[in-house]
Amino acid sequence: MDRIAINARPDWQELVEELGFSFHSTDSPYWTEDVVYGFTMTQVEQVEEAAGNVESMVYSVVEDAVNSRATLDRLAIPPTYHAAVRKSWRDREKNLICRYDFSYDGTNSPKLLEANADTPTSLPEAAVIQWTWLENQISLGRLPEGSDQFNSLHEKLVAGWRGMSVKGRLTLAGILDVEEDRVNLTYMADCAQQAGVECHLTDIDRIGLLSDGRFCDDIDRPIDNLFKLHPWEMLARSDYAANLIDPRAKIRVIEPAWKMVVSNKGLLPLLWEAFPYHPNLLGACFESSQSGALGWGRKPGQPMVRKPLLSREGANVEIVGRQPPTEGGYGAEGYVLQQFAPLPEFGGRYPVVGAWTVAGEPAGMGIRESESLVTTNTSRFVPHYIKPD
Repeated sequence: MDRIAINARPDWQELVEELGFSFHSTDSPYWTEDVVYGFTMTQVEQVEEAAGNVESMVYSVVEDAVNSRATLDRLAIPPTYHAAVRKSWRDREKNLICRYDFSYDGTNSPKLLEANADTPTSLPEAAVIQWTWLENQISLGRLPEGSDQFNSLHEKLVAGWRGMSVKGRLTLAGILDVEEDRVNLTYMADCAQQAGVECHLTDIDRIGLLSDGRFCDDIDRPIDNLFKLHPWEMLARSDYAANLIDPRAKIRVIEPAWKMVVSNKGLLPLLWEAFPYHPNLLGACFESSQSGALGWGRKPGQPMVRKPLLSREGANVEIVGRQPPTEGGYGAEGYVLQQFAPLPEFGGRYPVVGAWTVAGEPAGMGIRESESLVTTNTSRFVPHYIKPD
């Protein structure tokens, strides 16, 4: 695993904007192509295997969690939603996407840092933008012929939407004034349309409720299927929480309600409890039972990571004994503690490997790098390639 300097395409801004990627440098440089991370095929296979391992373990943990009121309480899932979470799992409601973030140095087993299982973003840049970059750089002679990428995301997304068997219209909702939401939703709609699904984008604030208990879009049409970039934990605490799980709503939500277990940082101790010392896991426990830290052999004074159960984009994450908490408004529901796995460092840059699964299958990866050990919403996206043999 190498971080390699490479010439950026002279017209790269125009090229990515032609692909609909408009937030490449909104506040600060985000999309980055003057460097690239290079992997061997063996290293990529390690990442792919790790994503498949974790996905399998997650399903096992969800099976146990949905049948335990105590576990759902530990995850701070509102009691009014326990039955909905349980039903969505027992009905085998299909999930579409997940991104597992790993600490990986190219040598040792990738270690799971967290799962982004409900509203994961950075999908267009991982699926399309870095693939087009790869093709361009090969054609320009800057990467050798035969270079490849761990990236079948687009094809698997189209196939995944076919497998979702969507009946009726698919409404895709988020905060459309936020470029990241709009670009991610537009790309997802394109994948669904290629699979033959009728799509409509709407701002989530313009979704309404009809007199018969059904939700409607911004032009008052009933919503049959909803793909949302709005977290389940917020929906479950909103004014419409009860309406969303009312049978009269007749709405299918993607991702399904059982993803409330997987998108919660409490998944980390649940995985460790079920599969202790698995090579792709880090020791973890709920802060309320700190003695669990002894279960991964933590010695006094060793750093550990403190994460809110319901945190996003690295908010309110602390490396105890090494780095103070990041800013944010999370933590009221509780925290987990996780074994500290230092990220590899390349000249003051720390990369996290995000491995994607689509419909349960490993499908690609994206690299986010930071000047901090905690990846946040200001971290940069850097493309990767697989070195030819």
